[in-house]
Amino acid sequence: MGSQRVCTGNLLARIAFRTCISPTETRTIVSMTSNGSGVGVIDKAAMVLSALEAGPASLAELVSLTGLARPTAHRLAVALEFHRIVGRDLQGRFVLGPRLAELSSAAGEDRLLAAAGPVLGQLRDQTGESAQLFRRQGDLRLCVAAAERPVGLRDSVPIGATLSMRAGSAAQVLLAWEEPDRLHTGLRGARFSATMLSGVRRRGWAQSIAERERGVASVSAPVRGPSNRVVAAVSISGPVDRLTRQPGRLHAKSIIDAARTLSEALIRG
Repeated sequence: MGSQRVCTGNLLARIAFRTCISPTETRTIVSMTSNGSGVGVIDKAAMVLSALEAGPASLAELVSLTGLARPTAHRLAVALEFHRIVGRDLQGRFVLGPRLAELSSAAGEDRLLAAAGPVLGQLRDQTGESAQLFRRQGDLRLCVAAAERPVGLRDSVPIGATLSMRAGSAAQVLLAWEEPDRLHTGLRGARFSATMLSGVRRRGWAQSIAERERGVASVSAPVRGPSNRVVAAVSISGPVDRLTRQPGRLHAKSIIDAARTLSEALIRG
């Protein structure tokens, strides 16, 4: 079975699976320094991470969300970026970084990733293809767990790799159930259409053929959290010659079953 690492939304602030920050949450972030640990730089860094948990943010947005002075917010974000706790998306906005995945894996605190190892291993064995789990990270998707096909031609996506949200079946799944404005924005420059995403929602799975990379096909299905929101995409990928140009016909049921098992693990808590 492939090695595993865990991705978390915000390890320091213990917050996960949100899509937006409400006015109440914004006030909570801004007030953290007044109810802090007494170590100011740590409290302020936690404020930055709490703001980024909601999604990508420009420097101006970080300042607005945290109440920090612009030079302070910039200095903290860049320092966190140096340590890979914060990253950048394709538009240069700050996002949560891959180091959080590694830390969370060591702590063993992510229920989804704790369940992902055996589920992806079983999916790989059932389909004969490499299996992955992706989470969205701004304009990118992050591979947070994988079980590689041990021999033969395979599509290898290492843990921690970031791929585009503009192509691939996992990108389709992670975008298909977004709110209309976010969906519309996500379709700009995408290699799939709104009509294709409508089909994904109707079927409950997505497939792609040479969409992300020539000669590679994939199938993906959504993993849902307790609120029924899509929080991840489980996928298999491999050469088109083996998966054919209709990979969903071969493996959609196995993918859906794996996604359902992971969703149930989240719901059970």
